[in-house]
Amino acid sequence: MFELISDFEPTGDQPQAIEKLVEGILKGYRFQTLIGVTGSGKTFTMANVIARLNRPALVISPNKTLAAQLYGEFKTFFPKNRVEYFISYYDYYQPEAYVPSKDLYIEKNADINDVLVRMRMSTFKSVRTRRDVVVVASVSCIYASGDPTDFDTMNIQLHVGQRIDPHEVAQKLARIGYSRSSEITLKGCFRLAGDVLEIYPTYQDEGIRVEFFGSNVDRIESFDKMNRTSIEEYQKITIYPAVEFITTEEKLRRAVESIEEELKERLEELKRQGKLLEMQRLQQRTMHDLELLMSIGHCPGIENYSRHFDARKPGEPPYTLLDYFDEDFIVFIDESHIAVPQLRAMWRGEFSRKKNLVDYGFRLPSAYDNRPLTFEEFLKKVPQIIFVSATPGPFELQVSEQVVEQLIRPTGLVDPEVEVRPTKGQIDDLVFEIRKVVERGERALVTVLTKKTAERLSEYLTELGIRSLYIHSELDAIERIEVLKKLRRGDVDVVVGINLLREGLDLPEVSLVAIMDCDKEGFLRSETTLIQIMGRVARNLNGKVLMYADRITPAMQRAIEETNRRRKIQIEYNRKHNITPKPIIKPLQIEIFERFIEEKPKLEYLDLVKDLSLEERIAILEEEMYRAASELRYEDAAVLRDEIFRLKEELRKNETHL
Repeated sequence: MFELISDFEPTGDQPQAIEKLVEGILKGYRFQTLIGVTGSGKTFTMANVIARLNRPALVISPNKTLAAQLYGEFKTFFPKNRVEYFISYYDYYQPEAYVPSKDLYIEKNADINDVLVRMRMSTFKSVRTRRDVVVVASVSCIYASGDPTDFDTMNIQLHVGQRIDPHEVAQKLARIGYSRSSEITLKGCFRLAGDVLEIYPTYQDEGIRVEFFGSNVDRIESFDKMNRTSIEEYQKITIYPAVEFITTEEKLRRAVESIEEELKERLEELKRQGKLLEMQRLQQRTMHDLELLMSIGHCPGIENYSRHFDARKPGEPPYTLLDYFDEDFIVFIDESHIAVPQLRAMWRGEFSRKKNLVDYGFRLPSAYDNRPLTFEEFLKKVPQIIFVSATPGPFELQVSEQVVEQLIRPTGLVDPEVEVRPTKGQIDDLVFEIRKVVERGERALVTVLTKKTAERLSEYLTELGIRSLYIHSELDAIERIEVLKKLRRGDVDVVVGINLLREGLDLPEVSLVAIMDCDKEGFLRSETTLIQIMGRVARNLNGKVLMYADRITPAMQRAIEETNRRRKIQIEYNRKHNITPKPIIKPLQIEIFERFIEEKPKLEYLDLVKDLSLEERIAILEEEMYRAASELRYEDAAVLRDEIFRLKEELRKNETHL
């Protein structure tokens, strides 16, 4: 059962919104829309709907930063239940591509974030084993994942008294993605020493210790990895896979045969078309992949053969996170005006890139089937959807069987005042306004149109003594979240960004939003976008929006009119109910990745030697470094090495000075 924990009760428009949405779900409505202004507590409304219905829920967010914020909020609301975070595990991703006009082939290049990999595995495990689960995901949830049947069947079940050789268990662990290692802090590894097997799953903090007596399981317990103490003893336990994509030897053999058959058919087709170069290229590349698959069970770009491993027919949708849920799960699409177009566009972009690879002999046609779901396939896989946005798009309003408005904020705060100022001297005027904000101990957001402008403006503000950072898509997911945490904490006064500062960012300390070049019409300055940008300051009592423009565009006019309409309704509600607006006081978000990030080495002897001379400290630390390396504690050794380099540089400077 879900247990919603909060210091507040639903107020303002929230009670009626919750009742209507729950009633709509129970009536079997496929689509509903919640129109909620910024700061009206849409996340709290969603949490109440989930708690009332007691069904698994998937919350889809249009970007990683907002997803992280939602994850933190749902963790606060449901501390006794499972809340998971599911986004792409790439910090950097350059997909495989071919540019015919330049005869240029680009290999796939990616940086995988191990923390995000572990969070995804935790999600799969939770969704398959529990009902009280909320998953906050980006649109990556419609991309291909492993077969849920394999995840269910390719696990290891152990119980006390079971007769099984520990080496056999080790072999089974290797088959489901675990690697053998002597490092006790690495997740996704195991260590077998005598009759004791220690397993470090990717989806939990604790290790699992299995003690054998000969070929019998004698004891099973979880333990703390740092101090090695026992936490809880079990009679039986299930170990789930360490990686997302796993397969059996039988499936591998069947896939190789199927790939060979497709290759033969494709080569004949290319020969009939007279594409001899493409034919030779495809044969060489595919045969090389097949040799790797048969020898080591893996090859670069193995995901392009996923249809063969899953035994799917051409064109059939791949398995995704959606297939792991029970049939009655609920989907919330947050900031739907952005997320729905994203969901629609994913398949088209992937297909156009793959077409060149297939046409020019770099990939078999089965590569098309390693893809995200089409929007129609996505809708078929989800039973009921609630669209959530302050500015829903035409699709959401058209298909929804019920539209619910939530315009009143529980705090009584009203939409901000909007001022339009000329672009002449806009930077000087902006600096003047920012200084006033900083004096009040508040923060500011500045939105610009390009990454370069964001970086230059942030640097200029810093030179003037205003603590400033920029944020844009080249920062990875964790870095973007850290920038926003610094803003809330008061480490910086201003954050300059582009469209990443629009949807759903909960920053109550921000009292000023400045929109530069507001009259440059386009997607980043559309009516919907402007309303969303203005909403970033609606959580502060002193909220103010500055639009720098030389003319008022139709989009600006409509956005200002809608903001004034809502503001009028809110002021009238406050007057009628004798409500005095109050600022939002909200604690800093919990550490999102804390449960999945390995602890840094705690080298106490760095402090123990701090009172010695530089030469003595270097000598002692070098000895400790070599000892750490000999014990395979390479992370400790690296920390010591860096400290030694620093001390040697300090010693060199001292000698030069003398």
